[in-house]
Formats: sequence, C-alpha cells, structure tokens
Amino acid sequence: MIDLPTLANILAVPLAMALLLAGWRMVSGPSFADRFIALDMLTAIAVGFAALATVATGRGAFLDIALGISLINFVATAAFAVFLERKRRQK
Repeated sequence: MIDLPTLANILAVPLAMALLLAGWRMVSGPSFADRFIALDMLTAIAVGFAALATVATGRGAFLDIALGISLINFVATAAFAVFLERKRRQK
C-alpha cells in the first residue's frame, strides 16, 4: 500500500503540469477575461498544493493557507465580475 506522502508527491506532478498550462494561458491569453480566469485557475491549483502539503506533512496549517487563498480568490472574482458589468454598461 502507498503511504500518503508518496501519494502526495505523485499527485503533485499533474498539479504542476496544470500550473504550467494555466501560467501559459495567463501570459498568452487573448483577452483580459482569459487572463483573469487563468489567475482563478492558478489560485485553485495553489489550494490543491496546500492540500497536498497537508497530506504530505500532516500539518493542518496548510489548510488555513488554502482557506485564505480561497477567500481572497472569491473576493477578487466577485470584484472582477462587478468591473466587467460596469464596463459592459458603459458601452
């Protein structure tokens, strides 16, 4: 049977690939909305890495970090939606 730290290390590989792809989309995204969605994906991947760090080390502090990242991401997404709505109304 596989132990949890080894499983966390194995699962970090697909997360790292997703991180690279989201970073590429953030750099090369054709529109501002694409770049912001890529940033949203990057924060979700960061939460995944924090969860894997919790599993690998057994420290619950990484879950607090994941919660903080999630809350900041939610507020940023809501603010961006308001920004896009105001921009659409001005046209």
